[in-house]
Amino acid sequence: MVEPAIDWARPWNASTRRWGEPAEAVWRAGASAADVLNALGAAPVRFVPQHALPEGVAYEQFIFAQRAVPTRDNLHDFFNGLIWCAFSRAKQRLNELQHAEIARDGVRATRGPVRDAVTVFDENGALLAAPEALWAALRARRWAVLFGPLRPLWAEARLWVFGHAALEKLVSPYKSITAHVMQAPTAIETIEEADAWLASWLSAERLVPKPFAPLPLLGVPGWWAANEDAAFYDDATVFRPLRT
Repeated sequence: MVEPAIDWARPWNASTRRWGEPAEAVWRAGASAADVLNALGAAPVRFVPQHALPEGVAYEQFIFAQRAVPTRDNLHDFFNGLIWCAFSRAKQRLNELQHAEIARDGVRATRGPVRDAVTVFDENGALLAAPEALWAALRARRWAVLFGPLRPLWAEARLWVFGHAALEKLVSPYKSITAHVMQAPTAIETIEEADAWLASWLSAERLVPKPFAPLPLLGVPGWWAANEDAAFYDDATVFRPLRT
């Protein structure tokens, strides 16, 4: 295994550290990612080697039918397995939505709006429970306000990274890593509550409009030392204004 090491002390790994830190050690000792994830016993699915996926069978359909997730020995799939542990209900619900779309329309050359939204959130999504003032500034891309005068309000916010591709990128952080963030109720305080709420909230109708806001994750106060300098947010290629 040659994947870079994971810094479990980083705040974005808080959702998965409970399972990921001990699992990574076993994985690096030579076990397969699938075996390591199965040993955790925390997911509602099994993890199987990638070659278990028959040719011509859609990945999402295989998961739904077999209750098994084809898994490669890389960080991307390792984090996917950890999210199955941390957000088991929500991951099942996303898979149900994917299955329903494929069962109805088949696997097309391009994804439909539901499958596209599911994929966006599954790969790069996050949940943010925060005061409405923060959300208003985020929706309007008022970065200077969001991370300036409103900065103290971030102490009242809770942010969970859901997307396994986002977590993979954050192993080697760079400024432009951006999550597609969904608004969660402010009453939610734990990952278990977040998982239960998300699973009950998700539906095709709610996902089609893509109810996400882009958030450059290294801009979150407390998540990256460099953002203590207000000039960090002056980079308009990362902190982009709202399109009109």
